Amino acid sequence: MRNVCTIGHGMMGSWHSEALRGADCQLHTVVGRPKPATEPTAEPTAGRRPESTEEFAARYGYKKWTTDLEEALNDPEIDVVIIAGPSETHADMAIASLEHGKHTLVEIPIAMNLEDAERVVATAEERGLTLGVVHPMRFREVRIPVAERVRRGEERVSHVHGRFFIHRLQNVGATGLQRTWTDNILWHHTTHLIDFGLWMVSGGDMRTAEDRIRNVYSAYPPIEPRTGIPMELVLVVETVDDQTIVCTGSYYAHQRIYDMLVVSDRDDYYVDELTSTMTTSDGMRPIPSEQENAELIAPEFLDAVENGREPAVPGWSVLPAMRVLHRVQEDWDAKHGKQTLPGRPVT
Repeated sequence: MRNVCTIGHGMMGSWHSEALRGADCQLHTVVGRPKPATEPTAEPTAGRRPESTEEFAARYGYKKWTTDLEEALNDPEIDVVIIAGPSETHADMAIASLEHGKHTLVEIPIAMNLEDAERVVATAEERGLTLGVVHPMRFREVRIPVAERVRRGEERVSHVHGRFFIHRLQNVGATGLQRTWTDNILWHHTTHLIDFGLWMVSGGDMRTAEDRIRNVYSAYPPIEPRTGIPMELVLVVETVDDQTIVCTGSYYAHQRIYDMLVVSDRDDYYVDELTSTMTTSDGMRPIPSEQENAELIAPEFLDAVENGREPAVPGWSVLPAMRVLHRVQEDWDAKHGKQTLPGRPVT
């Protein structure tokens, strides 16, 4: 039986913990984050109150709780770590976890820049440890047969279009609490969309995904003064086989949209993540909710560790998407000047 440590207890920490309560593992330690002296006290924040970490541990049956990451990673009883903290902490926490000899499942994005993503993957390979990344779109069971047919040459995808629109002028996350970190439309939400597009046009064969790319185009505006980050993005990938992946998103939108459309020579596949529906030529049907789908990921990762196999989304397989994002970021840096953004330090 594997002893699991979960770092962070926001929405994804909750979903992974819920998924593992009935699995063959021990929820061993949950790690919250101590509140720094400079943090404002007017607004409650997720994950930074010791009492909330203690309450989370009791609710999900963790043996221990702490706000000291090093204490948790030094515990020899822990052999699997799930990283579900703020995006900007993923890479450093993943490397620390791997350097302490723990199999590691890290939330999307694996890192906020390509260099750190490659460092995380290299560390896992050097240590001979299992590294998985939480990319929920690849876990949708209704999509897997499509990807398999594409890989066998029985179906050809011509177009993939992903959209993510949300109103985010205030930094409040899915828990409804004020967050201590700032999101990033390119390095977080577009990571979902571009990775799925590459996965689909390559029939799930991510070792060939990067070689399929002919061109990458983007429209990525300058910083919004009120938030300190770019707020919108249009990203287009053209493949050598004349397929297109289009990703669009905005943090200005008052209408919430999170969906993916796949067009092939056999059918159209439209998945609305918010209504948990899939529409094809046969009509609309319900599919598992976003939470139900995400809850497949941690148990699958534990099974991969237990059986010495690669997880469904191994660390190396997300690098093609990260390299596309890197190209967009380089174009933006050339236009607007390379600079530190909230949650994304310059490397």
